[in-house]
This record gives sequence, structure tokens and C-alpha cells, in this order.
Amino acid sequence: MASSESSRTSEPTFLTHHALRIKGFARVDNLVEMIELDHGVVEEHLRSMADSEWAVFREARSLWQLTPQGRTSHVEALAADLRGIDLGALAPHYAQFLDLNGRFKQLCGDWQLRDGEMNDHSDPKYDAKVIDRLSELDSEARPVVGAMSEVLGRLRTYGGRLESTCRSVREGRHDLFTGVMCGSFHDVWMELHEDLILSQGIDRAAEGSF
Repeated sequence: MASSESSRTSEPTFLTHHALRIKGFARVDNLVEMIELDHGVVEEHLRSMADSEWAVFREARSLWQLTPQGRTSHVEALAADLRGIDLGALAPHYAQFLDLNGRFKQLCGDWQLRDGEMNDHSDPKYDAKVIDRLSELDSEARPVVGAMSEVLGRLRTYGGRLESTCRSVREGRHDLFTGVMCGSFHDVWMELHEDLILSQGIDRAAEGSF
């Protein structure tokens, strides 16, 4: 069992900063979903970051983005958030995640292509089999994410978000399988992977996991 220190709660201001670092561009609602803080609280954090020239608001698409200064300051903030945490305890669970990640990439390919052609989703039996495999992967991922959350408490939200999104896909929201910037299973999975890479100081290119 991880100690209370290792699974401590991150500072709310850091959570907003970190979520925006992970997303690159994000609407307030996206960040609220990621970190489970009140909308007004997240907006206050963002305005404070803008005052410090750490973030800018792109009015054309209602998107927030970190500035170069914001990305630099995130490095220090992340180090402070991780202080005292044994990241080595993540290693065995991260290895499991990477195995699941390889299968998820294959799964996304099978959803988007059928017999080497773009999947027009005209074959419900084919799609149902792929969705069943997504459900199996989600079930396998839950204990892995749970174990990582015991080491790093802020990872806790990902498990519930993956489960909820998978359920929506099963209920017919097929856009939430591999859609981009819509809160899809793919979106949440990629956010989790980026969080793990940032937190462990991993070079994604060197690791070769995309």
C-alpha cells in the first residue's frame, strides 16, 4: 500500500497548469473534465496564469494555451508536485500500460480500417466486435490505472473517465471511440499517456511509444 505522502493530492493551481500542459490547447470545459474542479475555479487559475504571462486565450476558438514562459514554469511546478514521490513504484504498472497501449493502437486501426479500406461503419457486426475488444481493454486498464493512482494520486480521474467514455461508445456514441478533441476514449488515453511521460521524465521519441 502506498503511503499517504506518495498518493497525496496535488495543489489545485498545479492541476490546471498541468492539464493545460498535457492538452496543448484546451477549452475551460476540457480542463474541468480532466481535473474535476469547479468551472469558476479553473477560470480563476487561468486568469491568474494569463496575468503572469504563463497562458494566453485564443478568442477565435475559445481555447487556452500555455506560453513559452508557462511551459518553462511548468517544469518547476511538476518537480514540486512530484517531490517525495517514489516514481520507481510506477515502473511495473507503466510496463503494463505500454502493453495495453500497443493493443489500443491496433484497436484504433481496426476501428478506422476494415479489410485495408476506410471503415464506413456499414457492418454493425464488425464494429460490435471491435467495441467488445475496447470494453475488454478498458476492464484490463482499470486496475493498472488504479495501481498507478496509489503512487500518484492525480492519476485517479483517468480510470473513471475511461470507463464512462467506453460505456458511451457501447451505448452508440461511436464518435467517442477515436474522435479528436471531443472527450473520446482516445483523447483520455492520450492524456493519460502524456501525463505518465511528463511525470516520469520519459523521452517519448526514445521510448518509441506514440
